[in-house]
Amino acid sequence: MLTSPVVLLIVGPTASGKTSLSIELAKRLGGEIISADSMLVYKGMDIGTAKPSLKERLKIPHHGIDLVEPTRKFSVFQYRQFALKTIRDVVSRGKVPIVVGGTGFYVRALLEGLSPLPGADAKIRKKLERELRQEGPERLYKRLLKIDPKRARDIGPHNVRRVMRALEIYLVSGRKPSLPAAPSPGLRELGYCPVVIGLNRDRAFLYEEINRRVERMFRKGLLAEIKKLSKKRLSETARQGVGYKEILADALKTSGLAAEWERRARTQGRDRIKRATRRFAKRQWTWFKKEKGIRWVWWPEGLPTQAVAEFVQNSMLGPLS
Repeated sequence: MLTSPVVLLIVGPTASGKTSLSIELAKRLGGEIISADSMLVYKGMDIGTAKPSLKERLKIPHHGIDLVEPTRKFSVFQYRQFALKTIRDVVSRGKVPIVVGGTGFYVRALLEGLSPLPGADAKIRKKLERELRQEGPERLYKRLLKIDPKRARDIGPHNVRRVMRALEIYLVSGRKPSLPAAPSPGLRELGYCPVVIGLNRDRAFLYEEINRRVERMFRKGLLAEIKKLSKKRLSETARQGVGYKEILADALKTSGLAAEWERRARTQGRDRIKRATRRFAKRQWTWFKKEKGIRWVWWPEGLPTQAVAEFVQNSMLGPLS
């Protein structure tokens, strides 16, 4: 018999069916959904993030959506604070919290906690940004390799934002970012019983679904959404959204109004978004496959969401049923 409140987490790559499954399970279990997607927090970034529709959100309470303007940064620390408070609120109402998303850092921050890291230092960050402009990302990466080879290898040479953050941590605290530190408590330490479900889909089917999703985004008005966003000073985190960054640079150059930009966006931009989303899904897959404690569910092509939900409910969530 379960004595701790259950927190259900549904993870997996983009377009794997997390949203539809979470809604179906929420109906069956009396649950409320808490997003674990770093782009859904932004207002006005709706189409390119495949944000659950208003109709879907009216059926089941959703949390963690439209929290901040896209001009503001939103950190994993802020997410963890919000999500833990929401989980407490949901449990207090006798409902089941269902955390849904593909942002691995968000999920890990809930399951394992966060290491105490120093906050941003404006002077050091400006210095690093100046070095980036003058010497390029390769120089910064080589610097991190000398300071902390393990952290550098974990990040890789292409994620400039994380390389800079690792250097910032070292320069502020004097501690190598890869060294273990006492983390804040995870869900289990906080008295919850986390159950993590991972969705496993056929790779070819997933890629085709991604292509279809991008086509739907263009039909729904993705370009108009990007034109509107291009007039704002987007935060660093908002600019990283897949589906936006691939064509946002061209929009900024042309004020988002030129016919030539729209023509390029509808052709080359469309294909770039598809490729970038497929690569993103592959990175998500790699991330979650390395995480411990995930109960993987194989979801064959053509199997209805209701059937998958029934399997999960009966085979993995018996005490909740």
